[in-house]
Amino acid sequence: MNKLFYRSLMLVLTCLPFMAVSEPATLDKADNAFMMICTALVLFMILPGIALFYGGLLRAKNVLSLMAQVVVIFALVSVIWIVYGYSIAFSEGNDFFGGFDQVMLKNITLSSMTGSIPQFIHVVFQGAFASLTVALVAGALSERIKFSAVLIFSLIWTTFAYLPMAHMVWGGGWLSQDGALDFAGGTVVHINAAVAGLVGAYFLGKRAGLGKEAIKPHNLPMVFIGAAILFIGWFGFNAGSAGAADEVAALAFINTVVATSGAILSWTLSEWLFRGQPSLLGASSGCLAGLVGITPAAGTVGIGGALIIGLLCGAAGLWGVVVLKRWLKADDVCDVFGVHGVCGIIGCLLTGILTASVFGGTGYAEGMTMAKQAGVQALSIVICIVWTAIVAACAFKFADMTVGLRVSIEQEREGLDVTSHGESAYN
Repeated sequence: MNKLFYRSLMLVLTCLPFMAVSEPATLDKADNAFMMICTALVLFMILPGIALFYGGLLRAKNVLSLMAQVVVIFALVSVIWIVYGYSIAFSEGNDFFGGFDQVMLKNITLSSMTGSIPQFIHVVFQGAFASLTVALVAGALSERIKFSAVLIFSLIWTTFAYLPMAHMVWGGGWLSQDGALDFAGGTVVHINAAVAGLVGAYFLGKRAGLGKEAIKPHNLPMVFIGAAILFIGWFGFNAGSAGAADEVAALAFINTVVATSGAILSWTLSEWLFRGQPSLLGASSGCLAGLVGITPAAGTVGIGGALIIGLLCGAAGLWGVVVLKRWLKADDVCDVFGVHGVCGIIGCLLTGILTASVFGGTGYAEGMTMAKQAGVQALSIVICIVWTAIVAACAFKFADMTVGLRVSIEQEREGLDVTSHGESAYN
C-alpha cells in the first residue's frame, strides 16, 4: 500500500510542470510608461503636426479653416472611438466587424490587460490612430468644403470604413486571418485615408481659379515645422505599434530613421535632377513619403529593407504629386493620394517581400512563402481601396444631399477663415 502511495505521489509531482495553469497577464511598468509616451507622440502628430503641415500648404485665407477641421475631427473621432469604435474594431465578431461587448468601454476595468499594458492605454493609442487617419483626409478637401460636410463625412467614414479595416487587419478579422502584414497602418491608415481623400476631391471639383491663378503654399516654414513634428511623432506611431519596449520596438525605431533619411535624399535628388532645383518643400514631402512607406514594414523588415523602401518612396512620392496627380485630374490640395496613397501601396507590397529572412527581415509565419505573402499583401491593398472608395462616395453623397459639400464661389474667393469661422490668421 505504501509503495502504491509513493508511486502515485511521484507521478503527480512529475506531471506538475505540465499541469500548471497559465498565469494572467501582469503589468510591466516600463512597457506601460513607453506606451503612454508613444500615445502622446501620436497625438502630437495630429495636434499640431498635421494642422501645421497642411496649414502651411494652403493659402493664407484658408489656414485656420483647415486647423479647425483637424482639431474638431480629432474630438469627434475620439468620442466615436470611446462610444463604439474600439468595440467594433477590436472585439470578437465576424470577418468585417467586431461586436458590441465593449461599447462605452464596458467590461474594461483597471485590471484589464492588453499584453503587458493596461487595456485603457491600448484604447487611447489605437484611438489616436483613428483620429489621425480621418484628419489626413481633410488635406485633400481643403479650401472649398463646408465645415458641416466635413463632420458628416467623418462620422460616416469612420464608422463604416476605418473601423472595419482596423478590425480586418488588426482586430482578428478577415485579412489578419489570411496573414496580412501591416505593422503600423499602411492599409488601415495611409491607403485608407488617401483613397477617401481622392474620392472627395472628385466630388468637390477643382478650386476656383486653379490653372488660371498662381496658387502656392503660403508658409513653407510652417510646412517644415509640421513635417518635423510628424517625424518625431512617428516614432510613437511605429515603435509604439510593438506594444512593448522590446526588440521589435527597437527595430521599428531604427527603421523609421533609415527609411525617412533615404526618402528625403531620394526626393531631393530626383527633384534636383528633373526640376533643376532642390526645395525645402520637396525635402519635407520626402520626409513624409519615407514615414508613410516604412509604416507597414517597420517591425518586420531589416535595415537594408528599410533603406530600399525609403529610397523608392522618395522618388515615387515625387512622381505621385507631379505626374500621377496630373493624370488623375483631381484637385487633391495637399497631395494626400500622391504621398500617402502611392507610398502606402509601395510600402505594403515591399513588406511582403523584404520581410523575408534572406533580405534581413524577421521572416514569415510558418507555412507562408514570399509569393503567398506578396499575394496576401496585394489582396489587402485591393480590399482597402475598394472598401474605402465605396464608403467615401456614400458619405460624401449623403453630406451633399443634406448640407451640401461645397461653399459658394464668393465664399471660396474670400476665404474660408472669414466666411466659415469669422476669423483671420494674419492681420
